[in-house]
Amino acid sequence: MHSLRSAATASALRSACRRPSHTAKLLSSSGSSSSSSSKSTALVSSQPYISRHTRSLATSSATRLHHRVALSQHNSNSNGNRSGSNAPQTRLASSSASSPEELQKTPLYDLHLAHGGKMVPFGGFHMPVQYTGLTVSQSHSFTREHCSIFDVSHMVQRWFKGEGAISFLQRITPSDPGALQDNHSTLSCLLHADGSGGIVDDTIITRIKPDSFYVVTNAACRDKDDAYLDQELAKWNAEPDHKDLRVVQEQRPGWGLVALQGPGAEAVLAPLLKAGQDLKTVYFSQSFSTRLQLPSKQLSAEVLISRSGYTGEDGFEISIPPADTVPVTEALLASGGPDKVRLAGLGARDSLRLEAGMCLYGHDLDDTTTPAEAALSWIIPPSRRKPDAGFYGAEVIARQLLPKSKGGSGVTRRRVGLLVEGAPAREGAEIVDPNDKTVSLGSVTSGCPSPTLGKNIAMGYIKDGFHKSGTQVAVLVRGRPRAAVVAKMPFVPSKYWKPT
Repeated sequence: MHSLRSAATASALRSACRRPSHTAKLLSSSGSSSSSSSKSTALVSSQPYISRHTRSLATSSATRLHHRVALSQHNSNSNGNRSGSNAPQTRLASSSASSPEELQKTPLYDLHLAHGGKMVPFGGFHMPVQYTGLTVSQSHSFTREHCSIFDVSHMVQRWFKGEGAISFLQRITPSDPGALQDNHSTLSCLLHADGSGGIVDDTIITRIKPDSFYVVTNAACRDKDDAYLDQELAKWNAEPDHKDLRVVQEQRPGWGLVALQGPGAEAVLAPLLKAGQDLKTVYFSQSFSTRLQLPSKQLSAEVLISRSGYTGEDGFEISIPPADTVPVTEALLASGGPDKVRLAGLGARDSLRLEAGMCLYGHDLDDTTTPAEAALSWIIPPSRRKPDAGFYGAEVIARQLLPKSKGGSGVTRRRVGLLVEGAPAREGAEIVDPNDKTVSLGSVTSGCPSPTLGKNIAMGYIKDGFHKSGTQVAVLVRGRPRAAVVAKMPFVPSKYWKPT
């Protein structure tokens, strides 16, 4: 498998994962698993999910945490900005990538160090796994109770523009971007052109203007996504009937992306807005552009604020021009103060997203997974659930959406949540029949102790027929069978700001 980068990094990760003696107190603010709809489970954020994160909280999970970071670094062959310029880049064909040995820095790198960030290689960047003063578990709980700022500037921010932008996105995704109103978003996924229905990457698509879309993809998939999109754009623009439907893609190197997540997020952001702007009227999956009040009393350049997130909490993701990323982040920290808002790292981000039932590409999703198998059928509108819908893999996916009893093919496996007794189940742990441990039912793709619930939670794929909530199974943890039960996700109820 993947080797550890250095003893120093390993030591830092073990420290990050060490659970404090007073963890029981932190876990006391627990919620219960709810039967929220799959739709509230899956619409995540501009980091769909997509980027690879560390997940573990206990000392015994240090190796797993380090493996995740090393795996992300191994798979991310392009590790940074595509040029030294901060100007938008237009992509019509392939452009060169930076050396895979170079780790890039986000605009907040120095700020992380100033706040005691423990940096690790992740998705081609130096990224904070946690900060001095809070354990991963404490940071997780602080986010659930107050709010935290996550640096997600390593994600790839793309803009697709042109008369053919809607039709192009309708070809490569199962969603219907044309049905979105301006400044509205949806979770979606890029689909392989071979018709298999396999997912290239998951993504968030935001319609900014009628023919302009903001699309965020995973940092660890940068090279793969760039190659895929370059090829698809070249093919689209070369087709004779697309002469007046050309599409261009822009990337903006150096732009910041920060996620302000938690029940206190609105109260922290609101004082930075211009007079008359009311966040109460901006609902989950909506966005707007504005300028923010900086500590210098000046206004920032225009930023794009989306009400979304990867934690299941209310929150915002803010896309920021390079020169203002640090001032905007400092303004957010100053607005709330350390009792209400703090910086948080990859460790807390991973356990938060798992409690929220959200996928992590490369683990819970991959090239062989279809939306139907991944419980992401809701991202496909009814009008597109047919074999001739026009998107890649439509025939396969449409058949999977219908059970065999109704003339479809159904699926042979399904993504589910699990509550596991005893030791936590990690990625790769086998799910078996509790009455016959030799009968394999599936495998775990993500797992960790839940700080909110005080239970071991996991996500994985299980054989169709065993996927219903309450089904008793067993999970092999270090070779020993552990009792487990299939559970509905999200494990912790979502708290998105939606119209009543």
